[in-house]
Amino acid sequence: MELRQLSYFVAVAEECHFTRAAKRLHVAQSGLSASVRSLERELGADLFVRNTRQVRLTPAGTALLAEARRTLAASTACVDAVAAVQGLLRGSLTIGTLQCLHVVHLPTVLATFVSTYPRLDIELRTGGSGELTGQVAQGKLDVAFVARPAVRPDDVVVTHLASEPMVLACAPSHPLASSARVPLAALAGERFVDFAPDWGPRDLVDSVVGDRHVALEVTDVHSLLDMVAVGLGVALVPQSFSVKTDRVQFIGLADRVPKWETVTVTSAPPSAGATALVTDVRRAAGLASG
Repeated sequence: MELRQLSYFVAVAEECHFTRAAKRLHVAQSGLSASVRSLERELGADLFVRNTRQVRLTPAGTALLAEARRTLAASTACVDAVAAVQGLLRGSLTIGTLQCLHVVHLPTVLATFVSTYPRLDIELRTGGSGELTGQVAQGKLDVAFVARPAVRPDDVVVTHLASEPMVLACAPSHPLASSARVPLAALAGERFVDFAPDWGPRDLVDSVVGDRHVALEVTDVHSLLDMVAVGLGVALVPQSFSVKTDRVQFIGLADRVPKWETVTVTSAPPSAGATALVTDVRRAAGLASG
């Protein structure tokens, strides 16, 4: 079994199409197909169900996919580790992050990082914490900056970055806007604006306020705050959101609730590129590198 065969297999599995996979890898389709057939013969199992309209994984193919991604990620980490020792960090680094990472200004960190490691090909994706954590576990991301996952997948390392209290966000005209502190019981019957499930602090708020009416779901911070500002609902958000607008009233909570925690998620072991970036992020945040 060769790494090239696994790379071809993963590309076909992700594209669900041999032609698209060949184009993505810049190889001849005939060579890619032959390589996958050779892998199937070696394993003694069909990895794909092929017909004229689609290509989909068999149960054997599904079982192989996660292991193939991990193997390819480990191979890349080996190359990166040697290059890092030689001061020639190169290859690729795929990063996942929440939209608003309050710990540091990530674009500034990345600008310095890219200039320090010009041979490293950087890719950046945003998404929900659960989605990005899962992509690290699947080998699709090298590192993610997310909220602490409620359930940690196997084969990932989760490291604390920062934490902050949750606060109530409401329109200045809302009856609670003049309160010094707001008990959670006062939110009974309120209409909430919140992120879609698995995005932002949604999971944390769901665990704190069990029975509530989420009338409006969004996938970005600015939309949430705009809707709160005009009185479409209230929201429970991390305190750092208060620096993003002066059109919303932010009020502390009277009850003790879990803090919003930002973490890094990497594979185990992390790639050299992921290790270098996490070190830079922690340094920018004023944290120890360890």
